Formats: sequence, C-alpha cells, structure tokens
Amino acid sequence: MPPSLPATFVADIMATPTAAQMGVQWKTMDAKIVEAKPVQGALPEIKTAYDIAPHAGEAGFDDSSWPAIKAEDLAVRRSGGHVAFVWYRTNLTIPAKIGDFDTTGAKAVLTVLVDDYAEIWVNGQMPRQSGYPSPATIQGLNMPNRVVLADSVKAGDKFQVAVFGINGPISVAPANMVWFREARIEFYK
Repeated sequence: MPPSLPATFVADIMATPTAAQMGVQWKTMDAKIVEAKPVQGALPEIKTAYDIAPHAGEAGFDDSSWPAIKAEDLAVRRSGGHVAFVWYRTNLTIPAKIGDFDTTGAKAVLTVLVDDYAEIWVNGQMPRQSGYPSPATIQGLNMPNRVVLADSVKAGDKFQVAVFGINGPISVAPANMVWFREARIEFYK
C-alpha cells in the first residue's frame, strides 16, 4: 500500500521538463467494446459476451503505431463521451536526481487521477487482491489511483505504465469525456 504521509518529493509527469527527464513519452488510443464468446459455465441461453480491445496493459503489447502526445496533453478531453474507454501508455526511467532530489533508495508511488475512473497496469500486471484495497483498480468517481512502483528505486530503474481511463458512471452514460486531472511520481524517504 502507498504511504499516507506527505511525499518527500513529487515529480509531475504531466509537465514536459519532468516527463522528459524521466523518459516519459505518453501514447494514447481509444478502446472499443467487442463481442466475445461467453465464458465456460455461462447459462446455455447466453450466446454473446463482451470484452474490450485492445488489451494494452499486458506485457509486450506493441503501441508503436499509437499517436504520441505531449505530457501536458494528458489533460485534453478524449473520446466521444458516454460509455468510453481510453488507453494511455508510457515507459519511465528513474533518474539519479530530479532537480536537487536524489531518488536513490526512495519508495516510488505512481499517482494518477483520471476523470472519471482508471485501472493501472505496471510492467504488464494490474496489482490487485480480492477482499483487500487494490489501488490499481477503480477507486471511485474522480478518485486517485496510487500504485507503488518500487519500495526502493535506483537510477536506471524502468517501468512500463498503462492506464485504462474509463468514462463514468457507466450506467448513466455521461456526456463528458476521459482525461487526466493529475499524473505524478511521489517519492518517500
């Protein structure tokens, strides 16, 4: 679980200077709802189920054809509103220093706040456990997701991050869009 205390240092990865220092290059793509075969054990009358495409959180996913966006453009409203899903992906590398802050040995926490919901994948995994708080999964309407990247980082540590932005509440089909309110790395020493 991420710490509840104030961070020692915060790196805003929605700002080009900090994003560039960490090698962050955001890419984005809409996700679509697609028909799928029902899972084993579904009632016999169920002939169709639904999934999303692409599954861009998985390890090894190729986003090379996706459009790149500036760090500041995470705040741009995307999708056509209603029931909508948008993938955001980046790689980031921990530098030895950010400004005067020495990152060595710090706990690094990715914090994102997506309007309206988000699911977070780190290095091809969505950290979650049934029956326990799971900061990588939906936290609530316009609530931040806070995922520990590592308990102790060093210069050169690399992370692949995929954020699945969801417009919501889904059953109300809102007339707004998907966008980031914040994206940062919090460091704790």
